[in-house]
Amino acid sequence: MEPVGEGIRGELHRLGIDSSAGVDQNDAWLAAVGPEIARNAWPARTQADGTLVVHVRDAIWGFELSQQAPEISTRLPGRPRLRFVPGPLPEDAPGEALPSSPAPSPEQVREADEMAASIDDRELRESVAKVIKAALVRTPDDRPF
Repeated sequence: MEPVGEGIRGELHRLGIDSSAGVDQNDAWLAAVGPEIARNAWPARTQADGTLVVHVRDAIWGFELSQQAPEISTRLPGRPRLRFVPGPLPEDAPGEALPSSPAPSPEQVREADEMAASIDDRELRESVAKVIKAALVRTPDDRPF
């Protein structure tokens, strides 16, 4: 049997994740930014100059957090310089689980199926019906506008 540690370290390096990043750093990050930001931004590695590279869900998160970097840095041990880049996030990022979508009622399923019934392509019809069902179960409180 072969040890797998080196393979795991190599894969983490390929993804841009510092395998030497300790649990203490992760705990400090969560305490500094809270669960909402931690679900969308996670420390990946420390550069040779001490800059903490943080992977973010997308460029929008990167921009927003770059604006908050001085404040976030003051809450981290050593007050590191922060650099936010889009990159992979851990699948088990801490924080509260996002609520699951409610299931459509039988009436909503029927209505969605009726609305999409005139579409000839089966896959497209099913996709459109799925989107309609999702729209029908949304309440006014969870709509963005």
